[in-house]
Amino acid sequence: MAAVRGASVDPVRLVAAPPTLEEVAARAGVSRSTASRAINGGARVSPSALAAVRAAVGALGYSPNRAARSLVTRRTDSIALVVPEPDELALSDPFVLAILQGLSSSLADSDVQVVLVIARPGQSERTVRFLAGGHVDGAVVVSHHRGGDLDPALADLPVPLVFVGRPYAAVGEARASGAHYVDTDNVAGALLATRHLLERGRRRLGSIAGPADMSAGIDRLEGFRRALAEAGLPADAVVHSDYTLAGGRAAAHRLLDEYPDLDGIVAASDLVAVGAMGALSARGKQVPGDVAVVGYDDLGVAESANPALTTVVQPAVSMAAAAGQRLLELLAGGGTSEPEIFEARLVVRAST
Repeated sequence: MAAVRGASVDPVRLVAAPPTLEEVAARAGVSRSTASRAINGGARVSPSALAAVRAAVGALGYSPNRAARSLVTRRTDSIALVVPEPDELALSDPFVLAILQGLSSSLADSDVQVVLVIARPGQSERTVRFLAGGHVDGAVVVSHHRGGDLDPALADLPVPLVFVGRPYAAVGEARASGAHYVDTDNVAGALLATRHLLERGRRRLGSIAGPADMSAGIDRLEGFRRALAEAGLPADAVVHSDYTLAGGRAAAHRLLDEYPDLDGIVAASDLVAVGAMGALSARGKQVPGDVAVVGYDDLGVAESANPALTTVVQPAVSMAAAAGQRLLELLAGGGTSEPEIFEARLVVRAST
């Protein structure tokens, strides 16, 4: 194209340099490290400093060079949510869905993304390679089982881990090993559920307990047995199930075959409890007239059940949000190894 006669064309066009992190810090009146923490999740930053940094970022139009930062810090700005369950359970369990919701909410003010990793039984080597291969900065692990090929590998991973639910170990062992976890007081929750049935006049109680290789299943069974021991009643009517509707139905049939005189059932989860109510209905038994039923979770299934299910609240969304915040703190070089335990609470509905 011919140049326009008389026009002056500069061979170099000056472009303003992008604002730097130092300029953001100076405008906000904070140190460079505080500005960096505020931009990368807000861990260990006061609300006033966080607000000042955000205002400076907006005023200056600052945008971190994520590719360059990744080369320097070896950070991916991604964390994994690891679910060691089969696909059909991991993708349908209301508890896992609530965990995903809570974890996402805890990262809403950061640039950190969540990667869902389903650690299928027998295929944990692939999961371990992914977690150890620099693809994520850390992980939140739910539904932790003892044993299998994933369990021993978790301790050797080079990234920080936070568990939702106490890892399968004695509480003292978990603390001694520095395991980071959030949980609900499962023993106290099962105590509440069992005592509630006793207060309603039920005297022959059974438990559909969770998997024996998971701390939640063990703790809830402990609460059931403790409440019956306090009342001087037998705690022999126990069967185990996974946390599924079908598992609860099958377990209830086994329980009723062996203990046909039951007048109350404490179930390990709401899905298990609803499955148990289906088994009771198939046998012509009324809930709660013949057998009262209590679940555990209160994640939507309980309220929509027929009859509506009395249950122990497990604040899964809040637990996952706390786990996500704990992981962000660890990635920022802070955090505590003390577990965060949520209080158990009973919601009474028509099933009892």
